[in-house]
Amino acid sequence: GYQRSVFHHMRSLTTLVLLLLGQRLETLPEDARKEAVRVLELEEDIIARFEIALKRKAAAMRTRCHGDYHLGQVLYTGKDFVIIDFEGEPARPLGERRLKRSPLSDVAGMVRSFDYAVHAALLGRAPTVIRPEDLPTLEQWTRLWYVGVSAAYLTSYLAAMEGSKLLPPSREELGTLLDMYLLEKAVYELGYELNNRPDWVRVPLRGILQLMESTV
Repeated sequence: GYQRSVFHHMRSLTTLVLLLLGQRLETLPEDARKEAVRVLELEEDIIARFEIALKRKAAAMRTRCHGDYHLGQVLYTGKDFVIIDFEGEPARPLGERRLKRSPLSDVAGMVRSFDYAVHAALLGRAPTVIRPEDLPTLEQWTRLWYVGVSAAYLTSYLAAMEGSKLLPPSREELGTLLDMYLLEKAVYELGYELNNRPDWVRVPLRGILQLMESTV
């Protein structure tokens, strides 16, 4: 029953966000429209990806999660790290934020945050100066950075969680579940950016396209 409710939520989220994307298509920055059209064409495939991930029973426990875990919530004191803001994603209803879920939802949030970090620089949203002619080369290097940092993070996390009942016992199940949460997070980000920061909309658009092309 819980898995069915999760699927219905993800399907509803996808439908509403992509409906909004279609309505805002002509108002998006010109360089984002082509990617937006590609994402709109993938609506059925995105929903199918969620359905496949939730069809079989997950042999893992649920727990209370941070709910909005990303780089901006982790502060370095000089000696240690402090995690802040445990109230969950602000756009989600309070009742939904209180639900127990797989900790992989938080893991997915941090992995998506690495993607935001590299795209913020590439799209000129960070205090860096990038020459247009350097973008093709930088995109390849930033993609490698994202994959490398994500792999290091996941490797350390899985080592720390080894033997825990919070994670599925097989790597295949774990990968399927993580892929689902990454895709859900990217769809949520798309809705957030459409409503709050249209200039950032290419970050989740690219994230969705990359996730639909491969499994992290």
